[in-house]
Amino acid sequence: MNLNQLLLILKARKWLVVGVFTTVVVLIVGVSFILPKKYTATASVVINSKNPDPINGMIMPGTMLPTYVATQLDILRSDRVAQKVIRALKLDQNAVLREQWQEDTEGEGNFEAWLAEVLQKKLDIVPSKESSVINVAYAAADPKFAAALTNAFVQAYIDTTLELRVEPARRFTMLFDEQAKQLREKLSQAQDKLSAYQRDKGIVATDDRLDVENARLADLSNQLVLIQGLSAESMSRKAQAGANIAEVLNNPVVAALKADLSRQEARLKELAASQGSAHPQVVQLQANINELRARMDAEINRVTSSVSINNTVNLSREAQVKAALEAQREKILRLRAQRDEASVLVSDVANAQRAYDALQARYAQTSLESQSNQTDVSILKIATPPADPSFPKMILNTAIAIILGGMLSVGLAVLRETRDRRIRQEEDIMNFTKSTYLGTMPVALEAKKGALLPVKSPPRLAKRALPELTAPKKA
Repeated sequence: MNLNQLLLILKARKWLVVGVFTTVVVLIVGVSFILPKKYTATASVVINSKNPDPINGMIMPGTMLPTYVATQLDILRSDRVAQKVIRALKLDQNAVLREQWQEDTEGEGNFEAWLAEVLQKKLDIVPSKESSVINVAYAAADPKFAAALTNAFVQAYIDTTLELRVEPARRFTMLFDEQAKQLREKLSQAQDKLSAYQRDKGIVATDDRLDVENARLADLSNQLVLIQGLSAESMSRKAQAGANIAEVLNNPVVAALKADLSRQEARLKELAASQGSAHPQVVQLQANINELRARMDAEINRVTSSVSINNTVNLSREAQVKAALEAQREKILRLRAQRDEASVLVSDVANAQRAYDALQARYAQTSLESQSNQTDVSILKIATPPADPSFPKMILNTAIAIILGGMLSVGLAVLRETRDRRIRQEEDIMNFTKSTYLGTMPVALEAKKGALLPVKSPPRLAKRALPELTAPKKA
C-alpha cells in the first residue's frame, strides 16, 4: 500500500476516521477533565559534604564516600523523618485520616506507622546527577498541603541529620563526664599521697636537696683524701722520731741550745788542756754542758712528742671524716630511695593529670558537638504552592489524544479496508484481475456521486458511446 492508496482510503472512509479520532480525543480530554487534580510541590536541598567541620576543623571521612548521598536518600525516606512530619503538622490528630485508617486496616496496627507509609508513597525523592543536590517533591490534591508537606519533610530531614550527628556526641559527653569524675578522683588521691609522703619525709625539692648532699659528699671525700695524706706524713715522721727530724732541726730553741753546747764543749777542751780536768772552772763548765744537753734533750723530746700528738690528731680527724663520709653516703642513699619513691608518686600524679587533661579536652569537644545546631544540609529551594496541577497534564494528554486518535482512526480505516476491499484506482483493477488495463469506464448510473461500487458488483454503463472511454494514462 502506497501513500496515494492510503489517502484514497482515508478519503473514502473519512467519516470513520473523523468519528474515531473525535471519540478518542473527546474521551481522553474528558477523562482528563474528570480525573481529580494533583499538585506537586518541589523543594531542593544541597549536602555540603566537602566543608570542614566547624568544631574540629577537619573534613569528616564518611562524607567523602560515594554512598553518602545514597545514605541521605534513605534517611529522607525513613520512618523517623515521616514521624517527625506527622508530629509537626499534627496529622495524628486528624479525625478524617483516623477514620480512613479504621476503614483500611479495621483498627489493626499503629495509626502513625500507617500514616507514615501513606505519606511516603506520595513522596518523590530524586538526586541530581553528578551533584549533591536532592530534589524533594510531594503530590496532593491541595497545593498548599503539598507545599506544607514538602517543606515539613525537608525540615524533618534536616532535624534528623542534626540529631544523628548530635546524639552520639551527647552520649559520649555523658560517658566522658563520668570518666572525668573518676579521673579527677584518682588525680586527687595521687596528689594527696604525694603530699603526705613529702610531708612525712620532709621533702621540699628532692632534686635540689640531693645535689646539695652530693656536693657535701664530694667535699668530705676531698677532706678525707687530704687528711689521709697528712696522717701518712705524720705517721712517717713519728716512725722517724729523733734529733734528725725536720721539726727538731728547724726548731730555733734546739738550734740555740746546740750552738751553746758547741761553744761550751770547745771551751771545755781548751780549759781541760791548760788547767786539767780537776780545775774548778773545768768542773763548772762540764756541769753547764750537762745542763745544756739535758735541756736540748728535753726540747727534742717535746718536739717529737708534738709530732706524735699531730699524728694522733690526724688519725682521729681521719676517722671522723670517714665516719662523716659513710654517714653522708647513707644519707644520699636514703635520699635517692626517697627520690625514687617520690618520682613514682610524681609520675602517678603526672599520668593522672595527663589522662584527666586529655579527657577534659575530648569532653569539651564532644560537649560543643552535642550543642551544635548546624548540619551539612542546606535548603536551596523552599516549596511553594504550585499554580498548575501536575496531574492530569491537559496539554500532554491532549497531544497524546491527538496522536493516539490519529493512529487509531487510520488503523481502523485500513483494517476496515482490508476486510471490505474496494477499487480505488486503476492499479487496483490490475492487482485484482491480473489483466491489462485498457481504460476507465464511465461511472455507473446507480452509483452515488463520489462513491464507488464494490468489486463483485459490475456497474452498468451510462448512456454514453464507447468512444468516450478514457484512455489509460501514459507512464
